[in-house]
Amino acid sequence: MSRSLRRGALAATAIVISIASLSACGAGNDAQTLGIRPDNAAVTVEDVQIQNALVITQPDPGAVGPAVVSATVFNNGLTRQTLDSITLPGAAGPVKLKAAEGDGPVVVPAGGSVVIGGKGNASATIEGGLREAKNGDSQKLVFKLSKTGDVGIAAFVVPAHSYFKDFGPSEVPAPPATAPTATATTTPSGTATPSGEATHAAGH
Repeated sequence: MSRSLRRGALAATAIVISIASLSACGAGNDAQTLGIRPDNAAVTVEDVQIQNALVITQPDPGAVGPAVVSATVFNNGLTRQTLDSITLPGAAGPVKLKAAEGDGPVVVPAGGSVVIGGKGNASATIEGGLREAKNGDSQKLVFKLSKTGDVGIAAFVVPAHSYFKDFGPSEVPAPPATAPTATATTTPSGTATPSGEATHAAGH
C-alpha cells in the first residue's frame, strides 16, 4: 500500500468517530454547544457548514453498483434551506437525493442540521457508481443549497467496510450465480447392447 493510501485510510478511520457522534446528536438541542471538532476537513460558506463528507463505495473491490455520499450539513442561518443537488466529477450517473421521510426535498432547518447517509437519515445515492475515483482518493463534491448556492468540499473515498458498513450503499450486487452442473442421462434398459456382448452372441 502506498504512503498516500495509508494516510487516506488512517484519516478515513478517524472520520467515522465524528460521523457516529453527529448522527447520534446532530439534531439534538445541544448540538451547537457540544464543541465537536471534526477530524476531517470541513467547509463553511455563509450560513452553511458541511462536515464528515465521504463517498462510500461497494464493499467488494471491482463490484459494479451504486455508491453513496455521507455528510452532515449544518444551517446556522435563520431561514431553512433545501439541498437541491450533489454533483461530483467522475460519477457514472446522477446523485439521487431522498429525504428521510416522504417524497419531499432534503430540508436543512434553520439553526439545525441534516445527516445524509445511514439508517433513518436522508440519502444521496450515486446510481451508476464512480467511474474514476478509487478507494483512498480524495473526491470533489459540490452541494447546491437553495439560498447559499454551491458549496464545494473534498471527500475521502472509502469502501463500505467495518465502521462505514452502516453508511454504505443499501443496494449491493448479489454474487454471480453458480453455473449448473451437467447431469448424466440414464439410457433405458435394453435399448443398447454393449459391443462385447454383441460380438459374443454373433459367434454363437
